[in-house]
Amino acid sequence: MKVVIAPDKFKGSLAAADVAAAIAAGLRAELPAAQLVTIPVADGGDGTVDAAVAAGFERVPVTADGPTGEPVRASYARRGEVAVVELAAACGLMRLPGGRREPLTASSFGAGQALAAALTAGARRIIFGVGGSASTDGGAGVLQALGARVLDVRGQELGRGGAALREVAALDLAGLHPALRAASIVLATDVTSPLTGPDGAAEVYGPQKGASPDQVRELDRGLRHWAAMVAEATGTDWSQAPGAGAAGGVGFAALAVLGAERRLGIDVVLDLLDFGAALHGAALVITGEGSLDTQTLAGKAPAGVAQAAARHGIPVVAVAGRTALTEGELARAGIAAVYPLSDLEPDPARSSAEASLLLRRVGQALARDLLAKTVTGP
Repeated sequence: MKVVIAPDKFKGSLAAADVAAAIAAGLRAELPAAQLVTIPVADGGDGTVDAAVAAGFERVPVTADGPTGEPVRASYARRGEVAVVELAAACGLMRLPGGRREPLTASSFGAGQALAAALTAGARRIIFGVGGSASTDGGAGVLQALGARVLDVRGQELGRGGAALREVAALDLAGLHPALRAASIVLATDVTSPLTGPDGAAEVYGPQKGASPDQVRELDRGLRHWAAMVAEATGTDWSQAPGAGAAGGVGFAALAVLGAERRLGIDVVLDLLDFGAALHGAALVITGEGSLDTQTLAGKAPAGVAQAAARHGIPVVAVAGRTALTEGELARAGIAAVYPLSDLEPDPARSSAEASLLLRRVGQALARDLLAKTVTGP
């Protein structure tokens, strides 16, 4: 029996590779002869570089500015001329010193530095995963790190962060990294929001980054002004394009200035991992993430894995810390059953702390259900 184990991370608890290993250990205890294939996945957020490295990419270390300017040790992944750059690794929420949110001053500059490093090293196709951003700066930081000049009314380089966007007076793109002319960039995100407005980057995601209602309004005003300045420089207004609101507007900069193509993050990652080939001959696919909820249905990793497995007619079950989805919602996503850790340990803190042990127990339960032939397609 071949079983493919393809989970995302359990955020705040275990990396995707550790989740897969724990489930595999439980399965192996009950099914020692089974062929277990572990494929950690990600959807463009934190863990995307790790997934690429697990698939055979080389990890390339890079020093970049964190969201509030402090230097951090990050990395991108590379194989030949293909690079995987993860915004969260350089300047995501997990890089905030002490976890303190800085909604007005946090910047995406570090992600631009990682992109520049990959380009300088010879990458000509870049997968740019932008989940987990700490900033709402419209991607101005990314462009500055790539050589663009964003100037204020005094002709000085604009300060970092979303609050400074109101002061943009000019955008000079002449100094952009020359390798961009021959490179293609894929914006990997499940976000379809525009840059501005009630469904935009500030309104929808600003509060998650610590913005108060007044700060949300301030950030949205800055993004509107920034969008107008970019449109003046490029000749096209991308502010309402789907995905422009990703990562506090980094999606906007990637689409409007870098010429990126937007794709669903999990689909990009599964292509990189050659997931379709790994499914051949599988009797079951196991996926999962920390919380299965409505966001899962909007294009998170488990939904993408389930869709890929469905194309091969392979049943899928999910493992999660908790689930808020109904049986009908799960079935429509192509997931036959869920094994939540909350059934074994209802206390969230203990469940998170003991996730590896609990996942092993879930793996054993899954194996017993397989032997009893109770695991079937939706």
